[in-house]
Formats: sequence, C-alpha cells, structure tokens
Amino acid sequence: MEPAIIEKWPGRTYELTIGATKEEGGSRSKKVKLGGMSTLPFLFFEGTIPNPPAVAMEVWDVEPTDWPDVLKNEYGDVLTDPAKWAKKCEEFGCDLICLRLKSADPDLKNSSADEITKTVKNVLSATSLPLIIVGCGNNEKDSSIIMSISESTKGENCLLGVATKENYKTFTAAALSGGHSIIAETPLDINLEKQLNILITDMGFSSDRIVIHPSTGGLGYGFEYCYTIIERTRLAALSGDKMMSQPIINFIGQETWKTKECKADETEKPEWGALKERGVLWETTTSVGYIQAGSDIIVVNHPSSVKEVRNYIQKLMIK
Repeated sequence: MEPAIIEKWPGRTYELTIGATKEEGGSRSKKVKLGGMSTLPFLFFEGTIPNPPAVAMEVWDVEPTDWPDVLKNEYGDVLTDPAKWAKKCEEFGCDLICLRLKSADPDLKNSSADEITKTVKNVLSATSLPLIIVGCGNNEKDSSIIMSISESTKGENCLLGVATKENYKTFTAAALSGGHSIIAETPLDINLEKQLNILITDMGFSSDRIVIHPSTGGLGYGFEYCYTIIERTRLAALSGDKMMSQPIINFIGQETWKTKECKADETEKPEWGALKERGVLWETTTSVGYIQAGSDIIVVNHPSSVKEVRNYIQKLMIK
C-alpha cells in the first residue's frame, strides 16, 4: 500500500564518478558513482536513487600511534606499508581507498612532495580501487604538496582533499590541472558550506565535481548537529539549489576511534561491554546514521564495520 502523501522534488543531487578504467586512461578496475538522487535517502516511492552510498577505508602513510590495539590488530603487520595496507583493505571489500598522507605533517615526519608522490604511486600500483587522497590537515603543507599529487595521479580521476577557505585556490587549481574532483570542507555551517562551493566554482571548477564535507561529529560527540546540517543540505538540493547539490562525505573512523567509549578497557568500564565489539558497534551506528541523513561516502577504519555497513546499504537499496 502506497503512502497517501507523496513528495515530488524539483531538484536532484549531482552524480559524480570517482576512478577511471584503462579504457578511460586510468588504471582502476572499476568506477564508483555517487549521488543522482531525486528524493530523500531510500524513499524510492518518491523518486529515483540510482547509486548506493559507498564505503571507503582509511590507509595512512605512517602507522597510527593513537589507534587502540583492538583496531590495529585487525591489520597485522601492514600498518607500516601503505601499499600493503591498501591491498588489505581491498580484500576487506570496501569500495574506495582513502589515503591519508599524515607523514607530511610538519609536526610528524614533514615528508617532502617527492616522498609523498612516491607513496601515492605505490598505493596506486598496489590496489585497483578508486582513490580518495587527503592531506595531513596542515593547510600550508597540504597546499605545498597537492599539485605534485594531482599531477602524479593524472588520468585516475581521484577525489582530492581537503579544500578549506584557507587553501581552496591551490586545491582547486591542482584538481583542475589533474582532472580530479575535490572535497570542500567547512565547520558545520550550512551558509559557509554553500559559500565555499561558490568560491571554488568561481575559479572555473565544475560544481558537479565537488564533494561536501560538512565536518563529522562522532556518535555522542556532535552527531545530532552534523546530522541536521546534512539533512538541510539534502533538502536544499532537492529544492533546486545547485550550490548545495553535491555528494557528501563523512570521515567516521577518525571520529570514532578517538572516543573514550572505543578505548576504555573492560576492567575500567565493564558495564560498557567487550571492547572488541564496542568500537565496531560505535563506528557502524555512526555510519548508518549519516547514511540515513544523506551521506554518499562513509570512511571507516574497522573491516567488520565495512561488512556491517555494506549489508545495511544493500538491504536499504531493495526497492
């Protein structure tokens, strides 16, 4: 029985592709398509949803020092080799590899553009999945390496990030030069989100090659507010606002595994349950919440989260 009231929207989200096959000048085994929705998430009776949300896994170019052992143990001895790490993630069944170039951080290894480029090429050779490539989080350093990264991956149609109001000019120029898409990040403010998209497109960058990162709040740590920002973004897109119609990405893993709930030992908090299960549940629950809000890419860390979230998406995509 169909609902009595059916909402028909005048707009739809942009459809964006990450990755390029050999026939298209790249070396990926597949492409990942995102967006294209003409309705709110999974309401098939009101519109079309051509592409399911994608699940990415993070790969760092240095071994994370702040990850709990319960997460590190899932990867064995590959955490010191980003190429092997990426291959391992592909075996776990994710859709995309999200390469985080943490070693470029001036407070860590301060890796040079040449060192970073070598790492990126090694990861490209090790995995056939499309790549999301993000910097270390230091705007000045990220701006100094992004052009080399873009040129070394030219033809692969990667997703580069993250562009902020401080560095968007350099990132946009790099993405234009290499033929890539770009992640635009703002701090949980729908007006700033739209403003950054406008600034990027003013440089001649196509609005349908932008992915929005509205910031990510972990479960119990700002999740509800971030959820409402994504929901409002989706409603604006469906109402016809082209500067709010881009796909959305959320970095779930980096917010989940730093929380006390995912680190506290059973002896410290026995009422919280087994640590090995707790982190996966926290990461999975956060992921499915953002998927329901309208996120198109979920970036996670634990292989069990990949399995659980993908199963969840598959069930929701049944019309």
